[in-house]
Amino acid sequence: MSEQHRANNANDKQENEEEPAPEERQVQTQHVTVIDDQEIPYTATTGTYVLKDKEGKAKAEIFFVAYTRDDVDDRTARPITFAFNGGPGSSSVWLHLGMLGPRKVQMEEFGRVAPPHHLERNPHSLLDITDLVFIDPVSTGFSKPAPGEKAEDFHGYEKDIETVGEFIRLYVTRNERWLSPKFLIGESYGTTRGSGLIAHMMDTHGMAFNGLMLISVVLNFQTISFTTGNDLPYLLYLPTYAATAWYHGRLPEELQSLPLETLLARVETFVQEAYLPALFRGDALPHSERLAIVEKLAQFTGLSPDYILQTNLRIEIFRFTKALLRDQRRTVGRLDSRYKGLDRDAAGERFEYDPTFPQLAALYTAAFNDYVRRELGFAMDEKYHVLARLYPNWDFGAKNKFLDVSDDLRKTISQNPQLQVFIANGYYDLATPYFATRYTIDHLGLEPELRENIHASWYEAGHMMYIHPSSLAKLRARLLTFITESATPAA
Repeated sequence: MSEQHRANNANDKQENEEEPAPEERQVQTQHVTVIDDQEIPYTATTGTYVLKDKEGKAKAEIFFVAYTRDDVDDRTARPITFAFNGGPGSSSVWLHLGMLGPRKVQMEEFGRVAPPHHLERNPHSLLDITDLVFIDPVSTGFSKPAPGEKAEDFHGYEKDIETVGEFIRLYVTRNERWLSPKFLIGESYGTTRGSGLIAHMMDTHGMAFNGLMLISVVLNFQTISFTTGNDLPYLLYLPTYAATAWYHGRLPEELQSLPLETLLARVETFVQEAYLPALFRGDALPHSERLAIVEKLAQFTGLSPDYILQTNLRIEIFRFTKALLRDQRRTVGRLDSRYKGLDRDAAGERFEYDPTFPQLAALYTAAFNDYVRRELGFAMDEKYHVLARLYPNWDFGAKNKFLDVSDDLRKTISQNPQLQVFIANGYYDLATPYFATRYTIDHLGLEPELRENIHASWYEAGHMMYIHPSSLAKLRARLLTFITESATPAA
């Protein structure tokens, strides 16, 4: 037999041999924490579920970390909360180690902590009132497609919801939690996923939830997409521009001296009564009225009238983050506009990086990689993907230009009138601005008696408001009340 023949046979054999199906792996460890002076014993379950199709073929491995309180007599009466972040492409590490879990990253204000990074007990965890399950969607964390499956097939709005929904159904079934009060909590794109997922779980699996918690909300992408012909973002970002300029001391004295919420109320009124009609009129707006709008925009943003006039009254987000502190050769953050960055070129249109992110990413990455192996006992050599760059190629599945899941939320509340929705946004968040969230809420089209199902709250912080200690404490208090009351709705 020739060498070439042998090589061909070897290749054929290799191609015909299927990779072994993935096996589920789980590790359980016991711990004790203290929340509100109460000792809480709990079990941490760290591992993977293998999701399969109807024929039993493995499709994906989903990594999760679950915390269940041990001193519970009736597990069916105990609330359970499923948590995830957004991106798309983000693992659940942010909500896990920043806000909800029994351990949190150790940090100073704004996350300024020099390495090495450490964890500490989280006194603001919700483990005292609800069990917690943190889910990493496919291609994030340790989650991945099964052998033979394509990762990109999972990178879309609809498939993502199906996959996360199947994990939740499987977890609830295996752990006998169908009768437990159930909650979802998502952050950023996780609020998009959560609003679509809660409708999917009702329609596909017949699973109703007591509450949906949305942190840094985007349900309608038209509200945050700066594209030609779409004036909504210019209107809805303006209050956050004003908050940012106020924080950095760039406003005229009359406005700078106002309390933040008083200033924002004034800006919101301007948007509705003057700015919106001006943009609606477009080129037909008389020059004198245009100059009056320019003057007001300059006062509220800290930018020069000439600059605003050249933008045609439309201030795009990245121009703002670059221009506000240009004279100081500094930029401001997108995820949290209190942060300042330093670019090589102070004259550009966009910042080189979001100054919010580098320190936080390093902090959370180091903390989780140590925690999952040393404390939770889940040892493996694979990389934990804290944030995968899935957004540029994500299939949003929008029938038109913008994905909008707000009507899915309206429909679900209408079908399940007991469903309560908690919303939290930061005033300094330029990724999902609070006024865009308020606009979306006001345009849900809910019947008057169902509008009370929406519980909105605002924080003097950015996208990840839990890195701000007082905001984290405020969140804990409000979520405690929300979950307790939603788990036992009034008859």
